[in-house]
Amino acid sequence: MTLFTIIEILGTLAFAISGIRLASAKQFDWFGAYVVGFTTAVGGGTLRDLMLSVTPFWMLNSSYLVVTAAALLIVIVFSRYLVRLNNTFFIFDAFGLGLFTVVGIEKTLAAGFPFWVAVIMGAITGAAGGVLRDIQINEVPLIFRKEIYALACVFGGMVYGICQLAGMTGGTLQIVTAVSVIAARVVSVRFGFSLPSLKQAPGDSTK
Repeated sequence: MTLFTIIEILGTLAFAISGIRLASAKQFDWFGAYVVGFTTAVGGGTLRDLMLSVTPFWMLNSSYLVVTAAALLIVIVFSRYLVRLNNTFFIFDAFGLGLFTVVGIEKTLAAGFPFWVAVIMGAITGAAGGVLRDIQINEVPLIFRKEIYALACVFGGMVYGICQLAGMTGGTLQIVTAVSVIAARVVSVRFGFSLPSLKQAPGDSTK
């Protein structure tokens, strides 16, 4: 098993747990929670693959269904402990964000696209699943709020490019990129960094 495969599996598990954790807060049943978890885990990668004109990755390997089931089991068995940890969702979401950004970048580059496309696809892979998750649980998608989310993925893409130019390759490059995304997300939330909101002009009407 390659490091890249391990990153994919861990990212799937992390995102699935984050989605199932939010679904449990909304009191979804087990099947509904599984659907939310699976959508969170594969949604961004599916959109990426469709845009790259390749078969969505989870249709070629059933392990993603199994990993999501494992995530559901983890939440069911350890729900009492997960509920006590108010930052559980944030931890798993940030972890999945970083890992899937790496997956998106490398799959796009392997498909022969230029680096700027890889940065965009890395952000889509990392953030789009969370958008679909939030829509399913009837929340305003996190990417549209003031928090630094998709921009953390873009930052990770820039780090990937700089490190690659510096001669870094393989697992080291993947790990550094993932950590940079996670760090950007954690630091932005910890210190309240955010983009300014787009405010309505005086006299403007939404009607």
